[in-house]
Amino acid sequence: MKLNNLWVLALAAAAVAGAGSAFAQQGVSKDEIRVGTIQDLSGPLAGFGKQSRNGMQLAVDEINEQGGINGRKLKLYVEDSGYDPKKAVLAAQKLVNQDKIFIMAGHIGTAQNMAAMPVQFEKNVINFFPITAAREMYEPFHKLKYSFAATYYDQIRLALPKMVKDKSAKRVCAIYQDDEFGLEVLRGAEAGMKTTGMELVEKTSYKRGATDFSSQVAKMKAANCDMVVLGTIIRETIGTVGEARKTGFNPTFLGSSAAYTDLIHKLGGKAMDGVYATMTVQNPYTDEQSQPIRFWANKYKTKFNEDPTVFSVYGYSIIQSFAAAAQKAGANLGTDSFIKVMDSMTYEPDMFGSAKATYSPTKRLGSDLSRLSQIQDGKWKVVSDYVAP
Repeated sequence: MKLNNLWVLALAAAAVAGAGSAFAQQGVSKDEIRVGTIQDLSGPLAGFGKQSRNGMQLAVDEINEQGGINGRKLKLYVEDSGYDPKKAVLAAQKLVNQDKIFIMAGHIGTAQNMAAMPVQFEKNVINFFPITAAREMYEPFHKLKYSFAATYYDQIRLALPKMVKDKSAKRVCAIYQDDEFGLEVLRGAEAGMKTTGMELVEKTSYKRGATDFSSQVAKMKAANCDMVVLGTIIRETIGTVGEARKTGFNPTFLGSSAAYTDLIHKLGGKAMDGVYATMTVQNPYTDEQSQPIRFWANKYKTKFNEDPTVFSVYGYSIIQSFAAAAQKAGANLGTDSFIKVMDSMTYEPDMFGSAKATYSPTKRLGSDLSRLSQIQDGKWKVVSDYVAP
């Protein structure tokens, strides 16, 4: 009889354990949620990667100091891709299979995300708010994709007609990097020009890694362009604008959010004054800002011993956005419950001035809107509200 009772108890215990494991969720335990991110910490975008990692860490520390999410602390796992898609795959495999992360958040780079997503999706790991403005981050639709960044295509498509009108531009040119990023900016420019009833009068490209832009600038100068769309990132923006200024060619320059970084004016100096770029969140300077941003920027500087940048804000905001949805998902946080929350999630504008973002069962990009900033006296200044179509 005693043996039978023990046997029943053992069966009951096994059933309970079995039920527990049926509901077990990778990366979520009684007191912890594991968040993974892949950043460039050693390659060409290492500056950005370190800044976004720091922003994420600041948010994680703040959330944990306030008691975590429904009693669970966040733990951040960071891997380095060196901005190489092959390394991004290895990093994703480690995070997903070894570190058993619940979610991948803020992974930097288009090609890197494209390479890593299949590894994640095989294990039902969501790709949350990658730091890239590529359309592939939410297209084609996949239930595990969530994107926050207005695409390069939409940024230029919407901003260019406004700029053409404001500046009474008659002859618009484009210089672009000969890859998917540059082509997306170019496509956006072509689509934007269509709405003005005009076409680009000159298109000129350069190979990734180029350092001399004299022939491209000469071409645009010869075409008498009064506005130039920049499908350029950092070095190429500085190189193109610097070369133009040197030759006395001074059109209105409009870049995408890829050129919206304090490195443009820090490295390019006075010649960069006047350049425009599309953007969403504000670059957080430690002075001359709204009090909440100033407070945040100085807190960041105290912790990491360097000024924050727009990439620090991206990292910080991505973790805060994840936490808001995870909190709503409640004690039974899992992939399905998180998706259910995100399917009706609205994020209101934050202190950095991001656009209102909404998600639905069929909408995986929060907002396609951006606004304009201009470098004035060596600093980015916001010069427009969000540009609606």
